Amino acid sequence: MNHKSIPLFQKLSEFSKQNPVSFHVPGHKNGAIFPEKAIESYDQLLPLDLTELTGLDDLHAPSGVITEAEKLAADFFGADHTFFLVGGSTAGNLAMILAACNAGDKIIVQRNCHKSIINGLELSGAMPVFINPEYDKSVDRYTAPNLATLKQALEENSDAKAVVLTYPDYFGKTYAIKQMIEIAHKHNIPVLVDEAHGVHFSLGELFPSSSLDLGADVVVQSAHKMAPAMTMSSFLHIKSTRIEMGKIAHYLQMLQSSSPSYPLMASLDIARSFLAGLTPIELENIQASVYQVRELMQSNDVWDLLTYVETDDLLKIIIQVKDGLSGHDVAQAFEKEGIYPELATHNQVLFIHGLAPFNEHSKLNRAIKRIKEQLKISSYHATIDIGRLFVKPIQKLAVSYQTMNQLQPVYVPLKEGTGYIAAEAIIPYPPGIPLILKGEIITTEHIEIIEQLLEQGVTIQHRDLNKGIGVFKGEEVT
Repeated sequence: MNHKSIPLFQKLSEFSKQNPVSFHVPGHKNGAIFPEKAIESYDQLLPLDLTELTGLDDLHAPSGVITEAEKLAADFFGADHTFFLVGGSTAGNLAMILAACNAGDKIIVQRNCHKSIINGLELSGAMPVFINPEYDKSVDRYTAPNLATLKQALEENSDAKAVVLTYPDYFGKTYAIKQMIEIAHKHNIPVLVDEAHGVHFSLGELFPSSSLDLGADVVVQSAHKMAPAMTMSSFLHIKSTRIEMGKIAHYLQMLQSSSPSYPLMASLDIARSFLAGLTPIELENIQASVYQVRELMQSNDVWDLLTYVETDDLLKIIIQVKDGLSGHDVAQAFEKEGIYPELATHNQVLFIHGLAPFNEHSKLNRAIKRIKEQLKISSYHATIDIGRLFVKPIQKLAVSYQTMNQLQPVYVPLKEGTGYIAAEAIIPYPPGIPLILKGEIITTEHIEIIEQLLEQGVTIQHRDLNKGIGVFKGEEVT
């Protein structure tokens, strides 16, 4: 197929050049009605912000140019079918879970998954069996479950409807997912993969293989994370007969807007063409640029640069701060210099290199020199030991989602939460991986780590920890 073609974007461009008269939504009327103070920033985009007019197709019942664009995407990524998503990978994760299981069904889920996976479990009413990740001392993080844990979960829950995995993690670390997919398929159980950070994994040997190429049944990718697509633009790929495509389409039209954004969809078309058009020389130049940035970010008396492992994502550059500092201290210091990393944890900062050579070396070099001096006098933070979170390799919720829906939560002070069942998830964001799950028994370790994270200024998604922590208590949950 001709991957230079960008049919949806071309169709929108051709339509707007006809200077059509709008007696339809949206209300900006192709940009004619828009505040003067903002029009300069939006005037190029508004003529493309159209609706389901004749010839522009319909995302939820495609038969024309959107179908053509999705077929090109499926061909490039190697899928049987690709859906365009305008609700981010969140919409795709929700849809694939809802399509795979019903209320009361068992589903095996990697515990350190994004909150959208957990939300999908709750919406479906499924009975999750969580497989906990291994703590990897080499990167000081929980990474992925090992194969033995998955085998045990499958043997003990052979009636599970699906296995849900995350690959790679937010930091670009991969694992032997092919073996996990194969063992699940031996039980005739489909594997659903949140591959939000791996849209560029189809570019060849410079990057790890996509889980779609390794046998996964459904794969969701955030095009906007690593490819030049607009925020909220994502792909959902199917390559399987184990999951009904019609079910996924059904849930996507329920979960996504009935008025999807054409600029977002067109950016997916553009991103696919961009990825397909990258030449070997361009990829070599990207690789060389990453090595140059890593050289600038080399270890010093403030942080260590984590070693790049060839099985992981080349574009993820991670520094680990020395004892006494926090990742947030370092990230804020970079931001003061006008350099914005992707995220900070209690002890690490993640920088994401783009799919083009970096050309701000002098600015980065000056910033690093100033930051190293500034942080020598920074306040002291105690070391947080996250390696004691997941004790058992396999865990289940203390009560089902159906039961939780019938219970009224109460609030207790954070320090008094130990032993209760959490009524709400507690989620450091980013990366959006729940520290405590709704329905999980709160431990002393949970409380201690939350308090330490709050002390460091970590953003935690929860209604109001100052008010207390929401829990279920009483005879009805014992």
